[in-house]
Amino acid sequence: MSAAPTSPAVPTAVQEAFLKAFHAERPAVTADAFLAGRAPDGRSSYEILSDRVAGARRVLDLGCGDGVLLDLLARTEGRRLAGVDLSPEALALARRRPSLRATALAQARAQGLPFADGVFDACVCHMALMLMGDVDRVAAETARVLSPGGLLACVVGGGPLGGEAYELFSDLLRAAVRRAPAEQRIPPLGDRRTRSHEGLGAILEPAGFCAPDRETVPIDLCGPVDQVWAALSGIYDVGPLDPAAVSRLRESFVREAAGLAGPDGRVPCGFTVHVVTARLR
Repeated sequence: MSAAPTSPAVPTAVQEAFLKAFHAERPAVTADAFLAGRAPDGRSSYEILSDRVAGARRVLDLGCGDGVLLDLLARTEGRRLAGVDLSPEALALARRRPSLRATALAQARAQGLPFADGVFDACVCHMALMLMGDVDRVAAETARVLSPGGLLACVVGGGPLGGEAYELFSDLLRAAVRRAPAEQRIPPLGDRRTRSHEGLGAILEPAGFCAPDRETVPIDLCGPVDQVWAALSGIYDVGPLDPAAVSRLRESFVREAAGLAGPDGRVPCGFTVHVVTARLR
């Protein structure tokens, strides 16, 4: 998770080294942050993505992390599942899930998938595509391993809703990062084009996909202030900050978020995700 969209200004290897080091410390951070969030219909963003590929029998998860999404997909009997991730620590957690004993899990880059051509009906990717460098290569590799007519379904971050705790946290974090020395800032991650409908089309269509569809969905993360802090503080930008800076950030957030709390003590917190789908021609 990153506080703001960025453009690739450093080599992909540098971006990936940061991501691997971050997830070595917090291998389940994405699920910890997003699993409790709910769309207006009550589904998590993981459930929304799983439902997008409901008819697919052979499914690959790009950036599968600790296996939350694969676990949902495994509830449909007879599926053949696979997942790739950069983090061996996250994959170790995925391998502990009883539902994934038959799942092919590999430490691999999405830019060089260890699978034969045309072996999947669908590919899913939850909050990872916008972090990947050389994303045009990712699109080409995804197209290669999908069968004709195969479906790519992704969730990418859309930013905070206005006037609530996520926006407050983002403002406070930006100020903290500006004050931090250069060595406590994350490298630019991913490709800005993944944040817009037009940009996604520019990535996916040359790889052989039809024009993508994109639906924007609000996700509710409201709760007690400590719970909201725990979810938001998993953001990548917090990782390199020194403990004193993180402590100051937390104190400021808790103090100011208290003014947003309702009579029940719950702090409003919401953000949007974009659910993107595209079929291979």
